[in-house]
Amino acid sequence: MDIIKSFPLLIVLTLFISSFILLLIKKAKAAKTISLLSLSFALLLSAIHMVFVLRGGSYYYSIGYFKSPFGIEFYITSIEGIMFLLFSFVSLMVIWYSAYSIDKDIKETHIPLYYLLINILIGSLLGVVFTNDIFNSYVFIEVGTLAACGIIVVKDKKENIKATLKYLFMSCLGSGLILMGIAFLYTMTGQLNMSYIHQSIINVQEDYKRTILITLSLFTVGLGVKSAMFPMHNWLPDAHSSAPAPSSAILSSLVVKAYAILLIKVLYRIFGLDIINQFPVLRIILILGSAGMIMGSVMAIFQKEIKRVIAYSTVAQMGYIFMGVGMGTELGISIAYFHIIGHAITKAALFLTVGFMIEHTGNKKIKDFHGIGKRLPLTLSLFTAGALSMVGIPLLPGFASKWNFALASIHKGELTLIGVILISSLLNAVYYLPIAINGFFGEEQESEKEIIKGIFLKELLPVVILSLCMVYLGAASEGIIELINMGLI
Repeated sequence: MDIIKSFPLLIVLTLFISSFILLLIKKAKAAKTISLLSLSFALLLSAIHMVFVLRGGSYYYSIGYFKSPFGIEFYITSIEGIMFLLFSFVSLMVIWYSAYSIDKDIKETHIPLYYLLINILIGSLLGVVFTNDIFNSYVFIEVGTLAACGIIVVKDKKENIKATLKYLFMSCLGSGLILMGIAFLYTMTGQLNMSYIHQSIINVQEDYKRTILITLSLFTVGLGVKSAMFPMHNWLPDAHSSAPAPSSAILSSLVVKAYAILLIKVLYRIFGLDIINQFPVLRIILILGSAGMIMGSVMAIFQKEIKRVIAYSTVAQMGYIFMGVGMGTELGISIAYFHIIGHAITKAALFLTVGFMIEHTGNKKIKDFHGIGKRLPLTLSLFTAGALSMVGIPLLPGFASKWNFALASIHKGELTLIGVILISSLLNAVYYLPIAINGFFGEEQESEKEIIKGIFLKELLPVVILSLCMVYLGAASEGIIELINMGLI
């Protein structure tokens, strides 16, 4: 069964190679089919691989002739296994939905290019998740950044070009800081493999106190920019709100999460808790995460366009993840990973339902969606389910996250964080619930297009599946957190 150990590498290669095939494709339908087949293959392998990891435990997988520390290797625990499954599942659902909608957002001639970029992006993100080599992470980051910019600018509108340039500039800044951090790590340890860096840095930490602090700062800011840590998030609202709906779903659900996962690996796998506790880095991440939870929601309240509300909501939800990371406890990190899973599924469903409403009405502003539930009842119901999860209603993953974050705060002795969680939840309700209530019970508004009344189950089936998974995730949260804990040991 050792062949299953190669599944993570196999799927990264499959997605990259299928991108080359997409380069030769001219027909939109063929491009959609190839992308769907490659991501379906990824989901199948990730499910088999998850069972393998649960039975056999963590493992290292060397790539190529040279073994570590000279060669590249993947390190797979139950966490990487879960993320493999998550990234494959969410991307497949989003691309399935896009097969019905992307033609309305971008030119037909650009569709093969779009799916090429999607496959490269998902392959790169999985590479970031799997690799145990810090420079290899950087390569995957750079490839993924260019692909992410591509799926925003592909819409070819003025606002997309402007948002892409802003995202590219900020991403390049973040990448530069990460590269400088890698250079400092190599200077101190002579290693690029994360496990070997950790062993070496323990031995030299007394000689490089100041350099370690600088390196930690470079990685925190660099990856903070890329994962939209408050206040380094200013590229996100424009990029996520102006992109086609499937792009917004991928960017918000998966792209920022991959960089947050890498930050966790840098802090806890490379440096380790004993070293980072000597510096105020975790405290700063905790404060910025808490501030993001509040400020992201406050900024969402003042938005008029529905996609910008959801985009700012991502800033707030990423704050929860950074708060968990900054706690510096096993429970805090476990819940941060759980929130990554819950938010990825929920936010994909939210962006796709909103994209569907915009596509069918031609409207973008929140006030224009009053009464839309009378015409698009299933769409608004799916949106409401995602919104309730964001607010933290019991049985949904948002509640499980917030409940466990509260327990982690008590365990840490940081009772003020419970107040931050409560305020953030209240603010979530202030901007999400009026959209749902006015959508169901408000007076119907005029729209730029004639709204065709219907259920549209075929187009919305991927979102229905995402929503069902969201409910399952809330119900099975305890077991999933136990699986995550297996990867932390």
